[in-house]
Amino acid sequence: MVRMDYRVKLQYEAQGHSDFVLNICPARTRAQRALNETLAVEGATPSYTFTDPITANRINRLYTEGGLVTVSYAGIVELEQTLNDPAMIMECPVRRLPSEVVPYIFPSRFCPSDKMRGIAMAIFGNVAPGYARVASICEWVSQHVRFRPGASNATTCALDTFDSRAGVCRDYAHLMITMCRALNIPARYVTGVDYGADPSLGPPDFHAYVEAFLDNRWYLFDASGMTPVMALIRIGTGRDAADVSFATVFGNVQCMRPVVSIELVSPEAKQLEPAGSQRVAVSTAMGNLYFHGAQQPTQPVSAVPAIPAPWAVRPGPSITSHVPQFA
Repeated sequence: MVRMDYRVKLQYEAQGHSDFVLNICPARTRAQRALNETLAVEGATPSYTFTDPITANRINRLYTEGGLVTVSYAGIVELEQTLNDPAMIMECPVRRLPSEVVPYIFPSRFCPSDKMRGIAMAIFGNVAPGYARVASICEWVSQHVRFRPGASNATTCALDTFDSRAGVCRDYAHLMITMCRALNIPARYVTGVDYGADPSLGPPDFHAYVEAFLDNRWYLFDASGMTPVMALIRIGTGRDAADVSFATVFGNVQCMRPVVSIELVSPEAKQLEPAGSQRVAVSTAMGNLYFHGAQQPTQPVSAVPAIPAPWAVRPGPSITSHVPQFA
């Protein structure tokens, strides 16, 4: 078992009424537990907390009438990983895919796999199906895309990255996902933290990686080669970055750089495969993977004082606006 100490602090300066939708808490799944959690909010009022029953993404919503807003999370994340021999892992025919996996073979906003089918077939069509083909896609993306902050923006899709051959972790992930889907391999976008990344790239930050569905399991790949896959925690899971932004802000808000930290606190440090290694296939999810403890969404505004842990609410401005609950 791998245990990680994960912490994040977000700060915003809001000019007037603003709303926030956050996805910063680690998911609770069959293979991942979040322990000793605290989530403190200053300068804003939590309105709703919700765990998506399909993706296990934990969504927190809050609002403010203006001023400095600070959100701080801390917790221990425990990972139970399945390690398999890559040579024994085959691809799954589309007809045998579980229903909840099927959406991850379709094109999505940042992963236009329908437009890259010819490219993917030209590069990987002759590679034997299985884990080795997905590993080849991961290696190709890693070798042909340069890590260059500022080379992409919030609207950059995989086709743009293929043309520019430069980007950041989200771009690596989008391109790999697109190539996989173009070959009828289900693939999805996962957010975590870049544990073990080269310090020259900057302080720790949120990270994007890929899961590909093979032999009825989701296997982890980091096309950027920044992080050992055995140290990747799961925060958000979706079709692409549009589904799992760590923060979506509505209003006139100045966003400050998030302060993120992650440390390995279990004795397995020496057992982690290095970044970029494909010697062992690592999985933290099965086809029907999402299992989390019963967690009912809190009531909307009228019940805000009773919001359960891990919220720790510090007084913010008084609020009169109505906040609807999830449909």
